[in-house]
Amino acid sequence: MKESETEKIEYKRKLTENFPKEVLAFANSDGGSIYIGVEDDGTVTGVSDPDGTMQSIRNMLHDSIHPDIMMFVHIGAEEIDQHTIIHVRVAEGTNKPYYLVKYGLKPSGVFVRQGTASVQASTEQIRQMIKQADGDVFEENISLEQDLSFRKTETVFSDHNLPFGRQQMQTLGILRDDQMFTNLGLLLSDQCPFTIKAAIFAGADQMEFQDRREFSGSLFEQLEACYEFLQLQNPLSASFEGLYRKDSRPYPDSAIREALLNSIIHRDYSYQASTFVSTYPDRMEFLSVGGLMPGITEGDILLGLSVCRNRKLADIFYRLDLIEAYGTGLLKIRNAYRDSDTKPQILTASNSFKTILPHLVLRKESEKVERLPGKEEVLPGKEESIIRYLEEHHSIVRKDAESLLQVSSTTAVRILKKMADRKMLLRLGEGRNTHYILPDDKC
Repeated sequence: MKESETEKIEYKRKLTENFPKEVLAFANSDGGSIYIGVEDDGTVTGVSDPDGTMQSIRNMLHDSIHPDIMMFVHIGAEEIDQHTIIHVRVAEGTNKPYYLVKYGLKPSGVFVRQGTASVQASTEQIRQMIKQADGDVFEENISLEQDLSFRKTETVFSDHNLPFGRQQMQTLGILRDDQMFTNLGLLLSDQCPFTIKAAIFAGADQMEFQDRREFSGSLFEQLEACYEFLQLQNPLSASFEGLYRKDSRPYPDSAIREALLNSIIHRDYSYQASTFVSTYPDRMEFLSVGGLMPGITEGDILLGLSVCRNRKLADIFYRLDLIEAYGTGLLKIRNAYRDSDTKPQILTASNSFKTILPHLVLRKESEKVERLPGKEEVLPGKEESIIRYLEEHHSIVRKDAESLLQVSSTTAVRILKKMADRKMLLRLGEGRNTHYILPDDKC
């Protein structure tokens, strides 16, 4: 052979078990030729059993490479320098990435041609090949992880009396016709790599954490766990208007539900960042990756126009009655605040989307501010919160008031002292043992 090995030419003295790796590397790149019966320096040695070698090649490629690569491979015998060699021509494949079945769709199973060598593809190279072959719709692309289980999703479907077998998976877009799981399947699997991070902050910024959680697993698992956690920050309280009791929460349930669902359904899962839910004393924020779809404005979505980034995922949530119709989520959030002077906010950037829900009780209380000379603001509504707390717990200390009212130690002491001076509370104990009760509390 006069030619040396190149990016498109490979020599093999004999057929080895690593041969499929060389073939799929060419198919994942720009194609090339492999000559069997030729030394690395180009010396022709030939093969002793051309027919048997060609049949072994067919069997190896058929059994060890997925997807089927044979339509891009031509195997033939040639006579060179009075020796019979095998010439394997490999064309660039149209269904990349091709991979070794025993290793799966991961770097250890996917190879590309780099110079005169066949090397493992990077995860990013694999993703790019999938995009080129399947298009740029994330949920429809092949999942890089194929060892998936669906325990939580099966339970959710069962609770709604819906079947969830392989036929249903194909219909929903979770499983392809070639029995490969899609990224939609990855999102609904127990192995879903995307998470929701939730945090409770003590002040108006993120300087001081009170609590933080991370929710993983299937998107259904994350949705349920995160919603339950947020409900702990949204306790039911009672007030009286004349003779009648009125129950309320800091945030409308429907607003939390829709904001959480929107952050899951409409986020861009081609990014690895988590969805963030942050609770502050005066607001709750939902931040997800992925800005508005091209051509859509904030005004469009507020009018109910919906262009869904993850349509198949939204279809599944619709089947499970988690959403009623496309484009209604933000309208429901706005409707939940129809009687409030302060409205929810929608903020967008090129790669992010944030929904901000204002705290209803604090917003109302802030309209009635009383100032103590030379001191920071004290809200009369906080006194009502302390009274309600004592009706249930009978006793309160300074640390309890700090946590309940989300204020500093100094402010908590001042509010309690002021209430005691006005005979609204009875102070007991001294120093660290100081606590307060209602004047008529006998407990």
